[in-house]
Amino acid sequence: MKRITRAVAVAAALALAAAACNANDKSTSGAGSTAAAEQGGTFHILTTSKEISLDPAKSQNLGISSIHLVLRGLTSWKTSPDKAAELVPDLATDTGQVSDGGKTWTYKLKPGLKYADGSPIVAADIKYGIERSFAPELSGGLGYHKSLLVGGDKYTGPYKGGELASVETPDDTTIVFKLNKPYGDWPWVASMPAFSPVPKKADTDPAHYGEKPVASGPYQVKSYAPGSKLELERNPNWDKSTDQARTGLPDSIVLDMGLQPNVVNQRLIADAGDDKFAATTGTSVPASLIPTVNGNPAVKARVATSPAGALEYLAMNTKRPALANPAVRKAIEYAVDKQAVQVAEGGPEFGGEIASTLITPGIPGYNKFDLYQAPPAGDPEKAKQMLAAAGVSNLNLVLVADNSTGLDVAQAIQQGLKRAGITVQIKPLDSEPLTDLITGNKPDFDLTVSSWLPDFPSAIGNIQPLFASSEIGNGGYNISRYSNPAVDSGIAAATAETDRDKAAGLWAALDKQILQDAPVVPLVYARNAFLHGSKVQNFYLSSYPPYPNQLIIGLSK
Repeated sequence: MKRITRAVAVAAALALAAAACNANDKSTSGAGSTAAAEQGGTFHILTTSKEISLDPAKSQNLGISSIHLVLRGLTSWKTSPDKAAELVPDLATDTGQVSDGGKTWTYKLKPGLKYADGSPIVAADIKYGIERSFAPELSGGLGYHKSLLVGGDKYTGPYKGGELASVETPDDTTIVFKLNKPYGDWPWVASMPAFSPVPKKADTDPAHYGEKPVASGPYQVKSYAPGSKLELERNPNWDKSTDQARTGLPDSIVLDMGLQPNVVNQRLIADAGDDKFAATTGTSVPASLIPTVNGNPAVKARVATSPAGALEYLAMNTKRPALANPAVRKAIEYAVDKQAVQVAEGGPEFGGEIASTLITPGIPGYNKFDLYQAPPAGDPEKAKQMLAAAGVSNLNLVLVADNSTGLDVAQAIQQGLKRAGITVQIKPLDSEPLTDLITGNKPDFDLTVSSWLPDFPSAIGNIQPLFASSEIGNGGYNISRYSNPAVDSGIAAATAETDRDKAAGLWAALDKQILQDAPVVPLVYARNAFLHGSKVQNFYLSSYPPYPNQLIIGLSK
């Protein structure tokens, strides 16, 4: 899961990710006609990233991002404009066979799979790829499997720790995972970069493996110049008939690197030369360019917006004396001016839809409800009455905010609470000290604004990291310090449920149960808005993931 700042719209963490009521006709805004996409051409991705690693052990990228053009996994994502990503088999024949009450997952590989050099892809390569993700030298990747696989808490990778016994490969086409607890979302975990095959014989220089990994997807690295360009060419041994997730339409893909955000957007607005065949996948349209975009229908037609995206929310530190009383927190639910927050983020069209739930649109388990039913601009009089009933007066709170990206929203919240008689002092901090404070063990603050995007489309990503007692302090993101044993039990039950429909129902119930305790105020479901060139097709953003699916993009002539 990702804590993100709205200003970068996850661009920093998900620069390669495909890493938000819509005025532009729902999520198909800016999406090229599928029928117009043709085989061939060179697709350009304009990115602010100065370095790019395609090492699966180091990657946190979503399942629709650039790294998955080069590397396949056991499972993958299939998207459409109007619903969340669907899990599909990739190298495996299905999305996993579960046994032992949800603690054992077995996969069989499809026959005839090959790397770019023609050698066969075997189960031992996937096992080795997973094992190397545990190596301290290759840190930074997603870590779900590390805490779930038996013995993963002590394993240190293949370079010093030998093999991980809980990943079994009884033959070349079978791989078995032994988990330490039931985990219904394991098939989503198996789509993450660490589950890409890495032949042990090719891992001669682990620190530089990501510069030219052994390709299993439709493309392989042709050249890489850090800070300048990454060029991908076709993998001649990729078999489209085995791949439900990727179209492999362009002949080549070029990532133009190290660009300033404004340069990215200005080039795409101009739509000249190669930029007609270009797009950005992580640099959202900034507020300063919204008038330019809206003022030109031809440009506006090339903006893809997501119906929703990350949840932006106000966290209330429930361990602070002033906020320990749920009645006070519920009063703040009514006092917050969500409409002002929405305006600060770019308005309804670009900023996002006003939020009232913890599970976000596009995630199974999302049910639209509004427990407090406050007007969009808040209900300060009701908030005053609730505070008076609770015997609270002269409430003074400290709101810590990111000094480069969060002050406009902080001020919108400050003004809304002021109308309810609540004084808010804004304390600006740089991003790193802010994160250290709110996730640390000495949380000297009352309020903070944060945003959160799950790593895969399951409501576990909306609920567990933000509200489980285990995630308080020590770098965890339960920044409201919310602790409820009944909720913890509910999280455990939903996590263990292998029936996805039943799990979604359990998560939905937790959404309402947590909000009844009011540890946070949902603010907006943040929209993303990305420009693309006039010749780029199949470019759209869904509610989740709120990024373009790079695996299906094609070009027209």
